[in-house]
Order: sequence, then C-alpha cells, then structure tokens
Amino acid sequence: MSKLFFSCLMGGLLALSWAALPGHGPWDHWDLATFLQVNGWLGESSRWADLVAITNNRLFDLVALACMGGILAVCFFQADGQDRRRLVAMGIVMMLGALVINQFGHLLPVSRPSPTLTVDGALRVTEISSIPTKDSSSDSFPGDHALFLMIFAGFALRYLPRWAGVVAVLMVPLFSAPRIFAGAHWLTDVYVGALSLALICLPLLLLTPLSDRLIDRIAPRLPDILAR
Repeated sequence: MSKLFFSCLMGGLLALSWAALPGHGPWDHWDLATFLQVNGWLGESSRWADLVAITNNRLFDLVALACMGGILAVCFFQADGQDRRRLVAMGIVMMLGALVINQFGHLLPVSRPSPTLTVDGALRVTEISSIPTKDSSSDSFPGDHALFLMIFAGFALRYLPRWAGVVAVLMVPLFSAPRIFAGAHWLTDVYVGALSLALICLPLLLLTPLSDRLIDRIAPRLPDILAR
C-alpha cells in the first residue's frame, strides 16, 4: 500500500507542478530550451536529420513492438505449464489496461500542438529529409507512444524477470526520444503527461489485486496448447 500511495503521490505532484503553477512553473522554459537545442541539430547535419526521420517513420514503431514481442517471447519459451498461460493472460490484461489508460489520457482537458507547429521558424525534418516521417501533431499531450512504453515497462517490472524489467525501462527513453528530436512532442508530453498518467494509473492496476484477479480469470480460459 505504501508503494501505491507513493507512486500516486509522485504522479499527482508531477502533474500539479505543470498544471497548477503559474505559467507551468519552470516546465515551459525547459520545453522551449530542449526544443531549440534539438531542433538546431537538424540544420547541422543531413545525416542526423535522416536518422531522426527514420526513427520517426511509422514503420520504425515496429522496432519497438518487435522488442516488446521479443522480451515476451523469450519469457514465454523459458516458462512452462501454467506459467505460459499466465504470461499470455498478462499480455491481454496489459493491452486492455493500455487502452483504458490511453483513453483516460485523451479525456484530460489539455490540448496543445507540437513545438514544430508552435515555434516560429522551427526546422521541419519533413522539409530537410526526403524520408517520409512524422514531425508534428495537432494534439501532442500526453505522448501516446511514450505512455504505451511506460505501461509495458510497468507490467515487465511486475510480472517478468528482472532483466526484462530493466530492458523495458531502458526502452522508454530510447524509443520516446525520436519524437522529441523531431519536434513532434514537447519534453513535457512525455515526462509530465505520459509519466504522470503512468505513475497514477498503473499502480491502481498493478499494486492492487486487480491485475492478478484478471489474470487468474483469463488464464484458465486460454487454449490448452499454451501450457505445453
């Protein structure tokens, strides 16, 4: 219960530090400073601009999905019997939880465009690189991409071996950074919006009996072949 309270408290304080302070406190300054820094890099190297374009292409999202799938596959084949059923059931609960948390995020009374649509004179990677990519969003808060990565990391820390949890946590900054580099998201879209949602919502699922009970209900209904 102390972990649940601490996590929700940290998420709430993080959200309030952005939403309740005048002018979003120091966050707006950090947002703009981060964007101006990474946006300037786009004009310094065409190779860097191409790399940013590649890592923001929709197909590159499959790399993140492949990493998640690889972690789950390794854990699945290392398990046996009923543990395999529970692992698949965990995946189902994780996907359902992600859908609910993401929808809750879209209900937040916050809507703002990405920095490339806000800052005058911003460099656009779509104009610098010939590689099809994404560098803007009409509503970038919170960062959906980062939120899904954080949800996976939360489930990995709760249910998977320690190595899997560590890798999943490292994936969060690794795969969310390209959105910030391209200017499709502000820094706070990820580290305030997505992170505060994850800190508040995930513990209510993972640090209470809710996720275990859902897994216990789903696992026995899965095909027998999963337990072989």
